[in-house]
Amino acid sequence: MNPSAATSSAARNGRSGNPARRNAPAGRGPARIGPATAGDWVSGARLRTLPLAIAPVALGTGAAIVVSGPGVFHPVRAVLALIVALCLQIGVNYANDYSDGIRGTDANRIGPARLTGGGAAQPRAVLTVALAFFALAALAGLTLVVLTGQWWLLLVGVLAIIAAWFYTGGRKPYGYFGLGEVFVFVFFGLVATVGTTYVQVGTVNTESWLSGVGIGLIAMAVLMVNNLRDLEPDRASGKRTLAVLIGSMASRVVFCLFLLLAFAIVAFFAVFYPLAWLTFFVLLLAVPAGLITVTATTSTELVLALKLTSVSALAYGLLLALAFAL
Repeated sequence: MNPSAATSSAARNGRSGNPARRNAPAGRGPARIGPATAGDWVSGARLRTLPLAIAPVALGTGAAIVVSGPGVFHPVRAVLALIVALCLQIGVNYANDYSDGIRGTDANRIGPARLTGGGAAQPRAVLTVALAFFALAALAGLTLVVLTGQWWLLLVGVLAIIAAWFYTGGRKPYGYFGLGEVFVFVFFGLVATVGTTYVQVGTVNTESWLSGVGIGLIAMAVLMVNNLRDLEPDRASGKRTLAVLIGSMASRVVFCLFLLLAFAIVAFFAVFYPLAWLTFFVLLLAVPAGLITVTATTSTELVLALKLTSVSALAYGLLLALAFAL
């Protein structure tokens, strides 16, 4: 069959030729095209995900202080590492908005409307903003490389940006094949935490590796509950997240397992750092998040669990970093 004929036929029927859009209910799609308001752009940055960028930098900085000694701090390098993490997180959020939007994946969304999929902004504008944040991350990262003299770190930065883009971008995005959790664990867990320690003191330690694993597990929990909320729309759109692949019940169990393992790491650190016990107060947020996720029947409940888990990530990172630093 002629591809152009198929496209024309799809257009006449009011349906997209895109495989993701073909599964979308008739009548669903962008409600408007720009101009996007400031509130739309702020919403597109997905501020509730930013704790996943802040926490590993805090942990990596705390681990660096363990190496340097109490009172020894490298504020410029720590701030630059934070800028890299924040810009990568915001960049990947806008890139996700763009890629899912042009694929039609967001046509079935039941959560907050996206800039591209909801028609609030032109796809090119969203792509431009995503690339701008990636550029800011690259600039801050390059500055760190110059300060440390470790030019091989450029490769790490390039890999981080490539991974951020191909999460939902490209012809075969790995986020559509159940590998999104692997991405957040590696880059917003291990790389962000260990990298922050390394650029400050030129070495890494057990504190940076294990705390990177801990915050990486919570980052996976955040993504899991987010994808659990979108399970049915993603399935209808052909987006095979881990939640889609293993199903609703298993996703809820895995979410709780991620959180449990993260706090098992805290128990280990508490043997050596008395103040690490304070991190267990984060369970006041994490346990309700787990209970809500296990029993939730609506997307609204899962959004609440998502918020609680995200705040848990920030509190986990700050309190455990404080235990290292003091």
